[in-house]
Amino acid sequence: MLKQLAINSNTYHGFSLEDAVIGASRAGFTQIELSAVKDHTAHVLPEMSSNQLREIKEMLHEFKMQCAGIGAHSNVMKPEGIDNLLKSIDLAVEFNCSYIITATGDSHHDSDVIEDERVLAENLEPVIQKCERLNKTLVIETHGNNYATGAALKKLAASLHNRVKINYDTANVIFYGNTLPYEDLKASADCVSFIHLKDKRGAYNEWNFPAIGDGDLDFRKIFGILKEADYKGPISVEIEFTPAGPANLEEVNEAVKRSYAYLSRLLE
Repeated sequence: MLKQLAINSNTYHGFSLEDAVIGASRAGFTQIELSAVKDHTAHVLPEMSSNQLREIKEMLHEFKMQCAGIGAHSNVMKPEGIDNLLKSIDLAVEFNCSYIITATGDSHHDSDVIEDERVLAENLEPVIQKCERLNKTLVIETHGNNYATGAALKKLAASLHNRVKINYDTANVIFYGNTLPYEDLKASADCVSFIHLKDKRGAYNEWNFPAIGDGDLDFRKIFGILKEADYKGPISVEIEFTPAGPANLEEVNEAVKRSYAYLSRLLE
């Protein structure tokens, strides 16, 4: 499963994509999930020029990094969110990856409550159709009030289309769903196509997501569940620190390096 690891470039929130690529590459990563969130971590965006996109592809090639997915978090209950997702599918084509990642609400501190799932389904229809046409998979993250667990998202995905799968965030299910990931992941693993591997420390509702292995999650147990389910998709490492954020780039690089070393030992 070591070959399935990727770094989520959102780990380098506040720093450049070049910082992310160099730091993750030096740590041992060979895949990257490109964050395309305009209001948060805009490492790539649909409105970038062809020259800008070419330069990013050249940088990835230089550091032998493959794109594992486009993290295009969009509020899908708003027209502008759907428009952003539609355009972000073109980024997945541009970077030759299979996955578009989103939640259903805002990218951070999602407080939206979706009262009518039929509206959500109608909104997502053009996105799903475009994914079908271009052979991409829309993965919806465990995030926010409505779909904080794998169980909730499995039910939603089943009601939509086989192009819709789960992006299982191992710490978000705790933070948003007050649920430990073990039994929930086991019950939903057959619908999971993308993983955000994130550690968690402190109270359930505490924003504290340290380097992998520095928190309270049992990753040996998590990988046991994934192996039993024969999970083959990307495993994107995300470190979001605390509300204060990292002190500097060196702290981010050290956390990324420590995470990869921990996972290498665990998965050897």
